[in-house]
Amino acid sequence: MTCDHLVCANCAGRVSDGRCPVCRAHRARMQEQQGLFAALSPAALLALLAGLLAVVVIFRQALA
Repeated sequence: MTCDHLVCANCAGRVSDGRCPVCRAHRARMQEQQGLFAALSPAALLALLAGLLAVVVIFRQALA
């Protein structure tokens, strides 16, 4: 989940805007907790998965 979809309970604004200290603190905490695939879009993740699947299929064909 990204900050773009979160609404702050303190100021009712988007967390990504950082209007209040609560928004800014939560945005900073979320940026620290981002994992390896957090920066990739869903389309990029699907393309990565399709590529991995293609490599597996080609590898199985080479062994058969």
